[in-house]
Amino acid sequence: MSASPLLQLLDVSRVLAGRAVVAELNLQLDRGHVLGLLGVNGAGKSTTLRMIAGVLAPSSGQVRIAGEDLCEQPQTAGRQLGYLPEQVPLYPELRVSEYLDFCANLHGLRGVAAARAVAAVTERCNLGDVRRRLLGNLSKGFQQRVGIAQAIVHDPALIVLDEPASGLDPVQAASIRALVRELGREHAVILSTHLLPDVQACCDRVAILHQGRLRHDGPLQALAESGALRVVTSASLDETKWKTLTCVHSAEFADGAWRIRLASDATPAQLAQAIVSAGWGLNEMRDDDAGLEQIFLRIASAESTREAA
Repeated sequence: MSASPLLQLLDVSRVLAGRAVVAELNLQLDRGHVLGLLGVNGAGKSTTLRMIAGVLAPSSGQVRIAGEDLCEQPQTAGRQLGYLPEQVPLYPELRVSEYLDFCANLHGLRGVAAARAVAAVTERCNLGDVRRRLLGNLSKGFQQRVGIAQAIVHDPALIVLDEPASGLDPVQAASIRALVRELGREHAVILSTHLLPDVQACCDRVAILHQGRLRHDGPLQALAESGALRVVTSASLDETKWKTLTCVHSAEFADGAWRIRLASDATPAQLAQAIVSAGWGLNEMRDDDAGLEQIFLRIASAESTREAA
């Protein structure tokens, strides 16, 4: 009999002022996976993460961590959990090392055990050069790293991150994404964001929330495989010429390249051979990264159209 997933959300709802902020949400996650929780602002992402972290109680349903109901066994389940809220909970008057030691103490680590845990996360989060600096004097990027460090100082199985790269410059954001990917090798990580690049760079699964309901849940790779191909040819073509190829289902020109969607039984190799055989000259062919974006926009636009009707 297989073990249950590390994280389970079973028909979880949260009602506020008579409105379902999150409705009948079912999700699960295990070690070695990074789940991107994606949605527009107000989709219910932060509310979902706060329920997973035990900050909010569900109006109905269950949040289970390592088989334990978080509401019924908060201490037992909470030991498996590390949480970074959108607003990093820092004390600006403390030094980085002092703050991390304080967080380790909160999780029951004392003495040598606390010192080892702080040293480990200081190295893992690349905080060695700033460990003696005041938190209030750190850049936003380093503050985010300290926030992640406090979430993992007790080595939890499940790490919950709410917009960890929000407000960072491109270099800082790339650094945080690399850290999240590294954490996903040993832990289960759930990452809430409204930024598609965060999901594409960090996650192997994606769940899309819209108006509090789960609209999509599946592997990120499946979205890439179901997406289109970006093709650039030497010859100047139009849509009618593409339709002469039996391996092409549809063709659309945008941003200086053709976006080609293959017929159901066709392969990229067959398309490449057909282009060369036709004498069109194949300059570029690669996966189009718009698969996730198209699903995301289709979900949002479908709901907007339904509201307008």
